[in-house]
Amino acid sequence: MAAKKQAVKKAEAKVPKKKILFVTSEAFPFAGTGGLGEVMGSLPKAINESEQYEARVILPLYGSFPESRRKDLQFVCWTFVDLSWRRQYCGLFKIQEGNTVYYFIDNEYYFKRDKLYGYGDDGERFAFFCKAVIDILPRLDFMPDVLHCNDWQTALVPIYYKLFYMYAEGFGGIKTVYTIHNIEYQGWYPCSIIGDMFGIPDYEFNSIEHFGEINLMKGAIDYADMITTVSPTYAKEILTQEYGRTLDYDLRRNEHKLIGILNGVNTESYNPEKNPSLFAHYSIKDKSGKAVCKKELQKMLGLPERADVPVIAMITRLASHKGLDIVKAAMEELLAKDVQFIMLGTGESDYENYFKYMQDVHGDKMRAIIAFNTDMSHKIYSGADIFLMPSRTEPCGLSQMMACRYGTIPIVRETGGLHDSITDAYNGDFGNGYKFSRYAADDLVNAVNRALGLYNGFPEKWASLVDRAMRTDFSWGASAKEYIAMYNRLF
Repeated sequence: MAAKKQAVKKAEAKVPKKKILFVTSEAFPFAGTGGLGEVMGSLPKAINESEQYEARVILPLYGSFPESRRKDLQFVCWTFVDLSWRRQYCGLFKIQEGNTVYYFIDNEYYFKRDKLYGYGDDGERFAFFCKAVIDILPRLDFMPDVLHCNDWQTALVPIYYKLFYMYAEGFGGIKTVYTIHNIEYQGWYPCSIIGDMFGIPDYEFNSIEHFGEINLMKGAIDYADMITTVSPTYAKEILTQEYGRTLDYDLRRNEHKLIGILNGVNTESYNPEKNPSLFAHYSIKDKSGKAVCKKELQKMLGLPERADVPVIAMITRLASHKGLDIVKAAMEELLAKDVQFIMLGTGESDYENYFKYMQDVHGDKMRAIIAFNTDMSHKIYSGADIFLMPSRTEPCGLSQMMACRYGTIPIVRETGGLHDSITDAYNGDFGNGYKFSRYAADDLVNAVNRALGLYNGFPEKWASLVDRAMRTDFSWGASAKEYIAMYNRLF
């Protein structure tokens, strides 16, 4: 019997891992502008901890690739990629980052630029990238079982694969997964350029047609074998007209292959015991360093150094969908309380000017830092007591998770990943934050009042709430298990 079990184990050990190739326009630490880069810098590494799958990543080799890492790039091969009438050079490099291999598509004409996005030829740039990814697969030492694509920039991969490659020799049997990180950015283009820019014949226009125009995300939704998005609640929200951004009908047609999986965060980067940006380190067992972080933050920003006053913080892109219109409506009432308020972010000029004005009026308790500053963000996360995130829409959100890691209690609106990641504390006996549902200034103020009531009136309960927030498991290991379960459904 023992010999039989041993034979079974040996047989299982010989089963090769299935291969996942993440196709993305950004991935930390090599290129990133936000949440997608964070995900692609962490999720593949977590999947590589499993015994079933090996994950690698492919992205463009941008001009902004860190100079300090260029010496580590290994040349793999080069070829030409045909896209419509174009025939373009394509180089392939790779680098090892921890337990994960990252591949880079090289073409200086398309990618040696100051920014990742925001150019008039972005459609052509990422059409080339998508075509190059599939063309170069036979040259890799890693033929994937799954191509996992992300956002509109890689939406053409499942489209091209189903239209042109799936029956070609050596390309059969590949499954495609498409993740929607933010449905607001869909890849809209005029129908007249379908052949010239994307190399898709006119008779296949219906494959990517949406309201008479080209919509790349719509095409990927139809052609991918599985669709994921970044939280369970967002997966439900985008099925509605309010959140679907014209794609709700197409998503309802494909609801059978849609799943929401909550993102995680890099628990090493956001670790109050080790992060070098903090004024002092601390842990759940010894939070004395958090008081130091608060005092030093107040000192640095010229605020009164008071341990008893709650510090409310926002770190956000200054855009209306982040809830800033209801923050404006509530600001005078909030600042009438015995609090301090710190804002960090850049964005729409109207909001930048408003928060600078509020700092001028309420200089004894308000600071507006109009900047993108990662080091400062860590100092604020660790030094604040309360983190405000009242978004109108939020596919997943990472800031509320980061705040929890630092023992800063989030107040969020019940939408997308904010709803899925935060459990309301009510009387302070459970949960890891506070939530409100109606998108309105008075509901936001009520949620802040509940938090302040616990902070000021029940310090022991507040301390327990901070403990629970810091203990919340937002690791990528938990999310990776759900992705692996999703991949298993494909086979």
